[in-house]
Amino acid sequence: MNSSLPTPPDVLRCAYAELIVTDLVKSREFYVDVLGLVVTHEDDDAIYLRAFEEYLHHSLVLRKGAEAAMSVMAYRVRSAAELDVAETYYRALGVRVERVPAGHTRGIGEAVRIEDPLGFPVEFFYEAEHVERFTRRYDVHGAGAISRLDHFNVVTPDVGAAREYYEGLGFKVSEDIRGGEDDDNTVYAAWMYRKPTVHDVALTGGDGPRMHHIAFATHERTQILHLCDHLGALRQSDQIERGPGRHGVSNAFYLYLLDPDGHRIEIYTHDYYTGDPDNPTLTWDVHDNQRRDWWGSPVVPSWYSEASKVLDLDGNVRDLTLRQESREADVTIGADGFSYTREPGEEKGFKVGTQV
Repeated sequence: MNSSLPTPPDVLRCAYAELIVTDLVKSREFYVDVLGLVVTHEDDDAIYLRAFEEYLHHSLVLRKGAEAAMSVMAYRVRSAAELDVAETYYRALGVRVERVPAGHTRGIGEAVRIEDPLGFPVEFFYEAEHVERFTRRYDVHGAGAISRLDHFNVVTPDVGAAREYYEGLGFKVSEDIRGGEDDDNTVYAAWMYRKPTVHDVALTGGDGPRMHHIAFATHERTQILHLCDHLGALRQSDQIERGPGRHGVSNAFYLYLLDPDGHRIEIYTHDYYTGDPDNPTLTWDVHDNQRRDWWGSPVVPSWYSEASKVLDLDGNVRDLTLRQESREADVTIGADGFSYTREPGEEKGFKVGTQV
């Protein structure tokens, strides 16, 4: 962290994302009819959605456009005063900063929008319209009820630099994936948090900036399995890209879906608490394929190679910077088989990562 910078804004959590989609009708069928998200508002240009436990106006905006992309990922800050802090901080960083008025996005108050040092369009806000929280509306939940937005996952060429940027913003690292001495201890991925879960944002090494996925949480594994059954019944199971399974990293039960435009959505449950100040960081060896799937299921190649484009604040697609370090897909056999990392002569048995 650069000690000469002013105080960063006090970020609470990831709060909403805006995706550009090419067909609102098809997108509505996926996000509302299949996933079951609640419609807060819709018109000819956009659909505003939330999950059942959320009381802010939305956690996902689907906006109609000519080319599919991610246009905003937003974090909520602790108070309205933190907007001034955010503006001062990012102007000192030398990135593009815009102060936008209340109503720039339906249901959201005044905000600061930036193009962050990694090339992503990011918003910080506090004020938001409150709507009915559907926590106890079991009459409309359905068997696959989604509870809340959980995290973003972004693709960036230099995970070490990205991690340093987010640490400067007050995020902590719950888990990461590294190589050994044979590849100069390359950092392949990192999971970073502000709320007391495994992550609000994950950093995946690759050509970027791109959005790898947006994740929503459920309470139970059975809700994820129901979504698989629902897609099968609709004969739309080809929208399942990967899973269901259990991650090694985060310990979460997961399912990855592709929406009609190819945006990746994860449905996620059963990670763990990270709120203590001395919560340890767990480091995984990149050669240990339990890191990505605890059961040994192969990782499909598209999961490593495909991701959503990202827009700048003017709505233009960002150019990509190529990753110069080795890529996780280059060193893993996850797309073709399964292996464990064991020391020579080590007996089979329980072992997971290294805590620091």
